[in-house]
Amino acid sequence: MKAFHDATIRPDLTTIVVIGDTTAEEARAVIGRWFGGWRATGIRPDTTPAPVPPNAPAAVAVVDAEAVQDTVYLAEQLTLNRFDPDFYPLELGTHVLGGGFYATRLYHDLRQIAGYVYTVDVHLDAAKTRAAYAVTYGCDPHNVSKARALIERDLDQMRSQEVSEGELHQAKALLLREIVLNESSEEAVAHGLLARAELGLPLDEPLIASRKFYALTAREVRAAFERAIRPHGWVQVVRGPAPH
Repeated sequence: MKAFHDATIRPDLTTIVVIGDTTAEEARAVIGRWFGGWRATGIRPDTTPAPVPPNAPAAVAVVDAEAVQDTVYLAEQLTLNRFDPDFYPLELGTHVLGGGFYATRLYHDLRQIAGYVYTVDVHLDAAKTRAAYAVTYGCDPHNVSKARALIERDLDQMRSQEVSEGELHQAKALLLREIVLNESSEEAVAHGLLARAELGLPLDEPLIASRKFYALTAREVRAAFERAIRPHGWVQVVRGPAPH
């Protein structure tokens, strides 16, 4: 652990974000006072994880004797990264599936109509070299497989059918509101700037992304899901009573 720390905690791998009621000169002086003597030694290491191939399907049960309901995690590795053009239509399609409670497909189908789950969430996590797609939900043990089947059905539909104009408009509205809300505090702005700097994205990425999301079509969303998503390629982890 010490060797790893010494090799990777170094100034040429560090990004500092300063935000608030200050000036560049004041910030530079404070940073210089505290970090000005920090020097890197040796060759700068590459700390970016290498790409990995798509996962094989798998299932794991983590027995929790204290739990009454199951928490289910479905995740799969994608063959893309944050810089892939498919990131934007996938993110938009993900907001067709989730993010708006009963207004979005998964909540509507799994909770409102079927009554299989208490909660359900879907998200796309993309970094420099890797991306993963995940769905999580909470349900009674006898509904684990039923809920998963509906999730796979909805993902199959995203790959084979174009979403409606109303769903597309709503997903765009959800995403554009999120972009604004993510700038709602100094801390949020700082975290956003830091994340973009670490990924190598432009610092005005929210503005760039908003224009891309606004211009996307239902055909582009369907095509991206068809290329990237494997509805039956999950690694499933169930925590709680044994599903049946």
